[in-house]
Amino acid sequence: MPYFCGVDIGASAAKLVIVDERRQVVARSVRRSGVDYAGTARRCLDEALAAAGIAETDIARSYATGYGRDNVPWVEGKVTEIACHGKGAFHHVSQAITVIDIGAQDSKVIHLDEAGRRTNFKMNRKCAAGTGAFLEEIAYRLDLPLDRLNGLAEQATENISLGSFCTVFAATEILGLIRAGRRVEDIVKGAFRSVLKRIVEMDTVQGRLVMTGGVVAHNRLLAVLAEEYFGQQALVPPEPQLMGALGAALFALERSEKGEHACS
Repeated sequence: MPYFCGVDIGASAAKLVIVDERRQVVARSVRRSGVDYAGTARRCLDEALAAAGIAETDIARSYATGYGRDNVPWVEGKVTEIACHGKGAFHHVSQAITVIDIGAQDSKVIHLDEAGRRTNFKMNRKCAAGTGAFLEEIAYRLDLPLDRLNGLAEQATENISLGSFCTVFAATEILGLIRAGRRVEDIVKGAFRSVLKRIVEMDTVQGRLVMTGGVVAHNRLLAVLAEEYFGQQALVPPEPQLMGALGAALFALERSEKGEHACS
């Protein structure tokens, strides 16, 4: 049986997925991207191959996506992040959808029609507002590990609205809230709301709302807050952090089936 590989090298984490010809995920790997993208991609591949019990020669085709996709020398082709995140999400929800992907350094709003064709997208690349980097800065200012943010935010009892989307100004605002004696739980939830407000400003939702990305994977309250802002249920697919890598693997499979050459 042939297998197909997709690797998503993000600014923070590297994700790799191997699927079989039935489009079923047989192995995955997630690691910090670090500074050696090629080395990290290779370690992800070795780990996934060992987990699946297959050899590298069993991989019929591999595609890369993400921030560091040009740094993976062993793939046959590259595909954009927008295309891959849309492809991965549509694999789980075969209807018209809006994908909101919150990553470490950028956020994406991707619209797909009922056939999975991309109709439009918006991407936030200008600043950290609406991204995981914003929450990292908040955690630093509050002297908290990142993995505690979601649990604290869920315990909030008051709504705090941060007046600034800018990470630098928001950090200053948070220091003022701490000085004023506001509860950490309420401040963290206010930061979560700030992330969602920035995304709401980017675009509207058309069709079913799907939330993906590593930030959502570790902070499920963001999906709950998105439901409030957009007025509909938010679907978080299994392993939302892997949607880009899954999409890349599916592109590798489909283009292999069609006999197409690799693309950039």
